Amino acid sequence: MKLLQPLPRNVWILGFVSLLTDISSEMIHSVLPLFLVTTLGTSLPIVGIIEGVAESTASILKIFSGALSDYWGRRKELAIAGYGLSTVVKPLFAIATSPVWVLLARFADRVGKGIRVAPRDALVADTTDVRYRGAAYGLRQSLDTIGAFLGPLSATGLMALSGQNFRLVFWVAVVPGILAVSLLTVGVREPSQPKQLRGNPLQWHNLKSLGRNYWLLVGVALLFNLGNSSDAFLLLRSQQVGIAISIVPLSLVVMNLTYSLSAYPIGVLSDRIGRLGLLASGFFLYALVYLGFAFANTSWQIWVLFALYGLHLGMSKGVLLAVVADHVPVRLRGTAFGLVNLVTGAALLPASLMAGVLWQWVNPQATFVVGSLFAIAVSILLVLTYSRQKKWNG
Repeated sequence: MKLLQPLPRNVWILGFVSLLTDISSEMIHSVLPLFLVTTLGTSLPIVGIIEGVAESTASILKIFSGALSDYWGRRKELAIAGYGLSTVVKPLFAIATSPVWVLLARFADRVGKGIRVAPRDALVADTTDVRYRGAAYGLRQSLDTIGAFLGPLSATGLMALSGQNFRLVFWVAVVPGILAVSLLTVGVREPSQPKQLRGNPLQWHNLKSLGRNYWLLVGVALLFNLGNSSDAFLLLRSQQVGIAISIVPLSLVVMNLTYSLSAYPIGVLSDRIGRLGLLASGFFLYALVYLGFAFANTSWQIWVLFALYGLHLGMSKGVLLAVVADHVPVRLRGTAFGLVNLVTGAALLPASLMAGVLWQWVNPQATFVVGSLFAIAVSILLVLTYSRQKKWNG
């Protein structure tokens, strides 16, 4: 299997923008749950609410930014606005004195993500030959994830050198965010749109034209994310099993290392053999990993589970985006990506709140067992639903 594919300049630039942004974001996110609990004295259900509100509220904007990019026929400006907002609000983490400040910062940061994600994902499809779409999304995810493990690695080093100075980490995280916005502004070129959309992309006849397969996929993604709580609970579980606070961020390094190494080859593979089996297998692997988190009792098991969790992400994130791009009209790509992000993001609030409640009022194991059951159900549903559809060739 040939791994190196002829991918366009925009894909590479967007990948490096994501890399820098994830260095910035993950420096903060890798230590934020511990900052909330150990420095600000926040309870676990409140941690779940902060994470869930930030992700779910921001997800609403993804549909509107995606639809606007279809109607406007331009995506780059919306991407710049989203990346820029996330960068501007990052100093709020450094000056936070209560969970309310953190909620405000997380909310604004995720609003920025909500604005940029759908236009960015549509940009990838707009500029990439259909034969290499899986490779394109896989490459962007791989570069994104390199940043996602460099971020926690940087946070770990700064925490060790500064005597657990959370606020220093938050200040340093602003720098790569500024670099990302600058690269996006200068480096990405807006491709010409073959056909400008007339009318509201969210009107019923446009939504209906997205197709049955697309809407079934949206339902599958929604169900999965109802059991997919914030990664904050994975970090807290790591500390509970016995990993020292100072090296907890390294667990995300391990996860993102396997994610970055697997996303591109799996994307290329999906271009060759189809995407359905890879997507269903990725969901099933998640179920096994969450069961592992429920019953792990030694540190080495946690490290292995984080590595497998990264493989799950490599088998599902980019592949899901490629499936969406394969099966929606060109004129509605932004809307389609926005809708997927809307329903999956909205599920994160109940998922994270449920995880926090189960952790505190039942036990930590219950949080992960319930998440695993959702993933098993989704794996079965995905296979049963699409195995009968001969035209599903994504």
